[in-house]
Amino acid sequence: MALVLLEKADGIATITLNRPEAMNALSHALRTEFFNACESVKADKNIQAVIVTGQGDRAFTAGLDLKELGVSGLGAATDQMPSSNPCRALEQLEIPVIGAINGVAITGGFELALACDIRIASTNARFADTHTRVGVIPGWGLSQKLSRHIGLSRACELSFTGQFVDADTACNWGLVNHVYEPDELIPAARALAADMTTIDPEFLKTYKKLILDGYDRSFKDAMALEKQVTNAYNDDVSAEAVEQRRLAVIQRGRSLKS
Repeated sequence: MALVLLEKADGIATITLNRPEAMNALSHALRTEFFNACESVKADKNIQAVIVTGQGDRAFTAGLDLKELGVSGLGAATDQMPSSNPCRALEQLEIPVIGAINGVAITGGFELALACDIRIASTNARFADTHTRVGVIPGWGLSQKLSRHIGLSRACELSFTGQFVDADTACNWGLVNHVYEPDELIPAARALAADMTTIDPEFLKTYKKLILDGYDRSFKDAMALEKQVTNAYNDDVSAEAVEQRRLAVIQRGRSLKS
């Protein structure tokens, strides 16, 4: 049985963690298949957006397979190679990544959710950082990313207790953008991804890189980066192209109202 399912259609790739009997735990074999799926997406010029989700209603992923770590040791928890680290595999993708969080996202699974550019959740979704409970320091970014998404105090509360936060609270805190009923989650993710495929793909890659690169810098340095990228990119945009895009925006607005 494949541990990761990859579906491609209409410019959208859907990567599904397929180990529901183990709450989609990130075993070594699953992480290898996940990397291969990401590499396939990266090599496919027809794919313009990616959805990452888990099989079933119980779990997005419960994180690293603790039974496996009990035998092999903690190397996987700090490995930065994309072939072993699913967060790094996702971060190598230049196109938008939507996390459709269908169930619990725990510890390493929480980190995988945070590696997505956009997160939406089903009402079954819950998030927990249990690193303190298992005595392992996060190595895939959670200790730094979580506070940047929900604020220092909330991040400390979650990380220092291992408590769960439900989907509605996660949405109120800005951790996810929207919450849907379980059967509405994937259709909503596909609709969001489909909207992104209507954007010029090379422009979207450039804009994603600018946003994420700037997010890692101070505000002053990020503004300088924006000016640098703006000067390089906008000089090549003609007046005719601007007019064509203006008309297209007007037409899109009219179609959305009708």
